[in-house]
Amino acid sequence: MTTLASAPEQTAGAPAPSAAPRRRRRGRKAGRTHAAGPVTYLLLTVTTLVSIFPLYWTVVAGSHTNAEIAATPPPFLPDADLFTNIGRAMEEAPIGLAIVNSVIVAGCITVGTVLCCTLAGFAFAKLRFRGNGVLLSLVIGTMMVPTQLAIIPLFILIAELKWVDQLQAVVLPTLVSAFGVFFMRQFLSQALPDELLEAGRVDGASTMRIFWSIVVPVARPAMAVLAMLTFLTAWNDFFWPIIALTTNNPTVQVALAGLGGGYVPDRAVIMAGTLIGTLPVLVVFVVLGKQIVGGIMQGAVKG
Repeated sequence: MTTLASAPEQTAGAPAPSAAPRRRRRGRKAGRTHAAGPVTYLLLTVTTLVSIFPLYWTVVAGSHTNAEIAATPPPFLPDADLFTNIGRAMEEAPIGLAIVNSVIVAGCITVGTVLCCTLAGFAFAKLRFRGNGVLLSLVIGTMMVPTQLAIIPLFILIAELKWVDQLQAVVLPTLVSAFGVFFMRQFLSQALPDELLEAGRVDGASTMRIFWSIVVPVARPAMAVLAMLTFLTAWNDFFWPIIALTTNNPTVQVALAGLGGGYVPDRAVIMAGTLIGTLPVLVVFVVLGKQIVGGIMQGAVKG
């Protein structure tokens, strides 16, 4: 009787023999769900080709003549006239000076926007002061105002300051963006624990020391994304630079606007100049692409 009574207890206390294989099977099934199939690779290939095609067509169109581009069917392979058209583009517009100006303008706007927006985002996210919500609402509300409404008073202001055809006329009005402030505020609200700030205050650190030593390392992934978006926006901006600058001191987009003039626009020269203006951006992505993606991935991984 004692043996029969103790048998169920031993059976109940022993681990189920099939539990480990069942867990291994579940692990293998979970691993299979993350494997990319042929459909995924096909979609990625199609997306890549569609994304690269505009750049490839720029090279093709920039290496032919107007008549060849207008032919039916159009050419789909580059020709030997690319460097000839690039030389004509460099003669028609000061593209070299324009690239230098664009690097200065886009670089200054990017550094200023990232720094100022990170400071403002930290203040709105973690500092408590009177009127916090009202000021944030006003900042967000400026995003609803069309840019065209501010052009006339802004041009009058830079004319009074005698900044027409000078780079500061393009840099200073766009040194801070409402989108950047809101973006950094949302990121820091979630990614920056209040305990880190309290630990810094207990150690006697000032607000600026906390910002440089604690906030900036935490916000680095979002700062990388904001810098990338700001640089592209500043490099491609055309509306305000064409008003504030002239062809004597242009950015890339203003210089490209003066290419291929005449009764029939020379699209080959325009495309060749566009290719020159695109190369610096491609170089930035080739050199800094890994760091930008790494910063984004750091922000996506917790712990």
